[in-house]
Amino acid sequence: MARRCEISGISAMSGNNVSHANNRTRRRFLPNLQTKKVWLADEKRFVTIKATARVFRTIDKKGLKAVLKDYAK
Repeated sequence: MARRCEISGISAMSGNNVSHANNRTRRRFLPNLQTKKVWLADEKRFVTIKATARVFRTIDKKGLKAVLKDYAK
């Protein structure tokens, strides 16, 4: 499974670890992915979504339909 948000599409970034001696080695910045079940009121069922914590906070604020509509652009 890819480490990618199903809604926003955010995936891993790459960068450097920088030591005290200023040595640089490559590293990955992984997104904060969570797997949760979300209730769809229209269809009267739960849907499992793998998304970032930021997207889940936005779903709590706006609702699932509004978030899917925003990210569909």
